[in-house]
Amino acid sequence: MKIRANGIDIKVEDSAGGASAAQPVVLLIMGLGMQLTAWPPAMVQGLVDAGFRVVRFDNRDIGLSQHFDALGTPNLLWEGLKYRLGLKITPPYSLQDMARDALGVLDALHIASAHVVGVSMGGMVAQRLALLAPGRVASLSSIMSSSGARGLPAASPAVTRALLSRPAGKSQQAVIDHSVKLFKVIGSPGFPMQDAELRERVTLAAQRSFHPQGITRQMVAIVADHTRADALRGITAPTLVLHGRADPLVPFACGEDTARRIPGAKLVGIDGMGHDLPPGVVNHLLPLLTPHFRANQTGGQSGHESS
Repeated sequence: MKIRANGIDIKVEDSAGGASAAQPVVLLIMGLGMQLTAWPPAMVQGLVDAGFRVVRFDNRDIGLSQHFDALGTPNLLWEGLKYRLGLKITPPYSLQDMARDALGVLDALHIASAHVVGVSMGGMVAQRLALLAPGRVASLSSIMSSSGARGLPAASPAVTRALLSRPAGKSQQAVIDHSVKLFKVIGSPGFPMQDAELRERVTLAAQRSFHPQGITRQMVAIVADHTRADALRGITAPTLVLHGRADPLVPFACGEDTARRIPGAKLVGIDGMGHDLPPGVVNHLLPLLTPHFRANQTGGQSGHESS
């Protein structure tokens, strides 16, 4: 379903069908350029089977949510140079704006509070949401993400080359082939995904929506969010930081730094996990997430009216 949140159109999938439900709510926030369909069905179903109402949405500029092409497409090389020189970056929109989108989803569905789970860029948005509206975040789970602090380890050279490469052509098949290669580079060495399953996931995503300009704008929003690291000390939500020890895109040190900055945060490193959500990783995440949610349950998670 489409809802109006924070003044824009957002595509949402709600395991409760949009109706008010008594179950505690889990809000899932996906990463850079990834659609709500990137959450593995086994992970969503596992949470539902554990008694949670699961809400997913396409971030702005991606998937079936509102696109922002009228804002123009930033020059990544120029914005990267400004970042290295310590110059101010002015993104088309910010991670704070994206956190307001997530808050708007809760408002539109009349959800008073939720267990907020974000992966990669989604973890950054989730951190911003926990700072923006602490009373609405029953717990925070930041997965394969970062504080954004300067000086943290960067992606491996192989990953950087893969990220900067372009598809061999403009056809959908060329885009799919390119995405498969990228996911293989950043994937979990301890939990390799079958080639057929990976290709099926990538193909379904490309058929649903392909919007590279939105990915560029999201990238600049990430780079421009330079104050989040110092702000993390203000997070009051009970926080679980989950990170792969074999992550070649956002190295494990980034998860360690995030947990160090958030008061009382618990860090769990997962051996063999890279920067993806294959079945083996999902099987590790669910037994960590569900006890975290239950230990931090709050009463009355529905019934909020937006102000």
